[in-house]
Amino acid sequence: MAVLVGRQTRLLVQGITGYQGAFHAKQSLDAGTAVVAGVTPGKGGTRVHDVPVFDTVEEAARETGANACVIFVPARFAREAALEAIAAHLDPVVMITEGMPVHDAIEAVAYARRQGVRLLGPNGPGVTTAGQCRVGIMPWHLFTPGPVGVVSRSGTLTYEVVAGLTRAGLGQSTAVGLGGDPVVGTSFVEALEWFGADPDTKAVVLIGEIGGSAEEDAARYIARSLKKPVVSYIAGRTAPPGKRMGHAGAVISGTEGTAEHKVAALEAAGVAVAPLVSQVPALVRTRL
Repeated sequence: MAVLVGRQTRLLVQGITGYQGAFHAKQSLDAGTAVVAGVTPGKGGTRVHDVPVFDTVEEAARETGANACVIFVPARFAREAALEAIAAHLDPVVMITEGMPVHDAIEAVAYARRQGVRLLGPNGPGVTTAGQCRVGIMPWHLFTPGPVGVVSRSGTLTYEVVAGLTRAGLGQSTAVGLGGDPVVGTSFVEALEWFGADPDTKAVVLIGEIGGSAEEDAARYIARSLKKPVVSYIAGRTAPPGKRMGHAGAVISGTEGTAEHKVAALEAAGVAVAPLVSQVPALVRTRL
């Protein structure tokens, strides 16, 4: 079993004829993912890495049985791409696009919820189930199958934690990237629910950062409902208030969203919080 994606995933790549889409489609193929279709309007009938390209998502899904989607489309076209994938009931829909206008993201997220489609991103690294499926941009060679789930607002910290777990002999079930924008399609709480229901996940690493209240919401859920051990790392402890640090959602406003508040909330919920990202694997080992 896996969270969100696995051997059953038949992936459609929107924007497969662009540089990023073509590159990451090949990486996913090399990782063993069943990439069955690409979509670029006006490029239907061509092939990329021997994957057939279609003009519309509806046609691609009908002809190939695609059941999941990753979007490598420029920000000004990302709204239409997301709405098209959601309308076709592909699940999950993974939005890699950075710089998507907030009102476009709000519309896409709201539509996905109405349609019952799980949406990751925008501005996220996607989702990888170790040894089975890669949807997005995560470096799949860092992964090894095992019992640790990872959920994160940061792409690069996800890779660093996964690499550290692998070096420590701690394999991963699935890594889920939520995205770093103020509006994203999936919350920590939703991802923790998925991991809680997955029998192959025995512990979870939660990688948070300053800004917003997503980690505090997660702490309340963990204390109330999650029976599996959780280890966390919170980035941005030295960030000055009011200054955006990398991610559009990583802004401290007053006392809300500070690293100290997030750490305190998680520790109160029984989560082991690592002061340094390099300390995460050792804490995970003590909790398994």
